[in-house]
Amino acid sequence: MVKFLPLSEAVAGNLNDGDTVAFEGFTHLIPTAAAHEAIRQGFEELTLIRMTPDLVYDQMIGMGMARKIVFSYLGNPGVGLLRRARDAIENGFPRPIEVEEHSHAGMANAYEAGAAGLPCAVFRGYRGAGLAAVNPNIKTVTCPFTGEVLAAVPAIRPDVTFIHAQKADRKGNVLVEGIIGIQKEAVLAAKRAVVTVEEVVDSFDELHPNLTVLPSWTISAISVVPGGSHPSYTHGYYIRDNAAYLEWDEIAADREKFQGWMQANVIERTAADFAGRVEHLRIAA
Repeated sequence: MVKFLPLSEAVAGNLNDGDTVAFEGFTHLIPTAAAHEAIRQGFEELTLIRMTPDLVYDQMIGMGMARKIVFSYLGNPGVGLLRRARDAIENGFPRPIEVEEHSHAGMANAYEAGAAGLPCAVFRGYRGAGLAAVNPNIKTVTCPFTGEVLAAVPAIRPDVTFIHAQKADRKGNVLVEGIIGIQKEAVLAAKRAVVTVEEVVDSFDELHPNLTVLPSWTISAISVVPGGSHPSYTHGYYIRDNAAYLEWDEIAADREKFQGWMQANVIERTAADFAGRVEHLRIAA
């Protein structure tokens, strides 16, 4: 049965050193609060998976938590590159990391395969691209029915997936609204799943049952963290903090400035601080 827990307990009880972990979110609903809690608890040797790593993976890589990243886009959206990730890849600072790059289609299909319990994903993709030359996990297979040559990638099966969502009901069912991205599949593919939510409601009885995107039996723990996706947005609750993304580019460009910012804004803070960070961004009811 799904447990409602403080975020510190949910992270400590579901994430381990050396895990393969996905902090998934696409454009919005990025589980920043969960990532910050993982940083505070100092996990090591993680394989970080995400379709679109942005600030939170830059922070985790910069804190030396990652041994490998698996991704399909790496950047500060609308601004530029991820400077801490680039420093690790190019200079081995604060430690060298392995890199496995895919296309969005490759990642999405790999999550789908993981959710279905399949060993790999087969799809049309990578034609005319050079990724297969640098990624040995991109293979080709021949369709036994048509003879068509298709791309194949290993299924993604995280040890644990973290996502952010709008609502959970008291039974532990989770509602995700707006851009769904690959969050549902990332949860279904994982051995364990932790969801942070903006609020808990009594029930979803007044809603169409198909709107319950993740039923309680797919989730290990739920933590109530209002504002938990800042500086990304949560559809229906608050808008994107564009200034924070611009600010991050300057912060991450300097190793000492980065460390100082992380100490003041992550290490010395708690999940409860997130609600205050989004007050000026909230959407009027």
